[in-house]
Amino acid sequence: MKKLLLPLFIIFLSQLTSSGQSTITNSVREYRRANEHHLLNEFVQLLSIPNVASDTINIRKNAEYLLAEMQKRGLKPRLLEANVKKVPPVVYGEWNTPGATKTITFYAHYDGQPTDPAAWTGSKPWVPVLRSNALEKGGKTIPFPKAGEKIDPEWRIYARSASDDKAGVFAILTAFDALIAKGIKPTVNIKFFFEGEEEAGSSNLREIITKHKELLKADAFIVCDGPVHQSGRKQVVFGVRGVTGVDITVYGANRSLHSGHYGNWSPNPALTLARLLSSMKDDKGNITVKGWADDVEPLGPVELRAIKDAPQYDEEIKRQLGISNTEGGGRSLLELINLPSLNIAGIKSGDVGELARNVIPSTANVVMDLRLVKGNDHNRQVEKLKKHIESQGFYVIDRDPTEAERLKHPFIARFLHRTGGYNAQRTKMDLPISLAVINAVQLTSDQPIVRMPTLGGSLPLSIISESLNQLTITIPIANYDNNQHAENENIRIQNLWDGIEIFASLMTMRFD
Repeated sequence: MKKLLLPLFIIFLSQLTSSGQSTITNSVREYRRANEHHLLNEFVQLLSIPNVASDTINIRKNAEYLLAEMQKRGLKPRLLEANVKKVPPVVYGEWNTPGATKTITFYAHYDGQPTDPAAWTGSKPWVPVLRSNALEKGGKTIPFPKAGEKIDPEWRIYARSASDDKAGVFAILTAFDALIAKGIKPTVNIKFFFEGEEEAGSSNLREIITKHKELLKADAFIVCDGPVHQSGRKQVVFGVRGVTGVDITVYGANRSLHSGHYGNWSPNPALTLARLLSSMKDDKGNITVKGWADDVEPLGPVELRAIKDAPQYDEEIKRQLGISNTEGGGRSLLELINLPSLNIAGIKSGDVGELARNVIPSTANVVMDLRLVKGNDHNRQVEKLKKHIESQGFYVIDRDPTEAERLKHPFIARFLHRTGGYNAQRTKMDLPISLAVINAVQLTSDQPIVRMPTLGGSLPLSIISESLNQLTITIPIANYDNNQHAENENIRIQNLWDGIEIFASLMTMRFD
């Protein structure tokens, strides 16, 4: 009889927890519905402040804006500064819950990627506009609604960092507002950690964290960044890729040459670079750099099962993106996200369009980003790439060649490792904190959520984990087609509303 009663009691307890959490979600939803116009105006105000990390004046305005907003909320905010001047500060705040036994740090970043305003369609990066749908679906620019006018959750806000990652900052702070307004007590002590240099490589994050190690003690970092699954389902992600970058330049003649006088005789660096790049992958898109994936830490059975259980969406994504083939030897997107990648981010030699001239360029340049998974080391991965270039017959240096070197070596490559790289990070999916997070997010969704071992993008979670010895878990909220890092970045309003409910649930999660 006891054996029968115990499972029934567990089910009953689970139902009580679910019922209580549903009440919290409903209360948060009521708060949001009653304040939608005000919330939208606040979000637009935040998006209107330019936020490229290298723009020291405006990035400081972002930090000061958040500092003031957190002061209003009684979060005891302060700026955590690096030793180097003009580095974007971390905006930190905290809220202690009497009786709480766990402390959770909620992370998002307020800086955004650089962008070319001329590349945006009918809008400017830091002048937010509202559209009736995605541009690709014929969305039209519409005025922001006045008080009392209905807000359609399918509308989209177009602006730099609308999704990556001011949506995260906004969702975290608004979730806290909703709980306090509704008299709902968080179950954890809350620390707020808003970084201002993530898109610039988090070069000073380790120093800032180390300086404030005692202040930042917590049981886990929960990170808001990235898109939900392509199916639209909410997801919990337990790891992120690491990232680093290289800048490669190859050389032809020491000046551009007339293509009629010297074509077919003087080496063309654009062609030389194209041949070098093509040597890095085979015809199926598999990376051929020696040892590229040798040190990858294999996924365990729980992670492999999660990938198998996730919606398989490759054919739909191909249709939406207008592509008929993919790289990776026929493996799925979810499989390939868990392997290190090698990407051409930008390439240049000579001019095109109206500036095109009949010349043989003197140089060709490529910027490559390397995405890493658990087990890779970003310095070691760069060294593998460098050795591959040397194996192709190139004399590799870290500066422009001298005239003597030009005359001695037929193939020369300037190889520069870009600053700001970091490794991948992954948390086990079956830890108590992992299960609590999964449960909290699931309670906000009518559909089964997606659990992913690794997010395709990169975040400095290895820096956080190594510096503080803390677990990290990522909760994306943005629509998957948000154009992050590109022109026309956007956020679907329902995703913004969902984010508020998700983070309120996380602030009140149970650890039973």
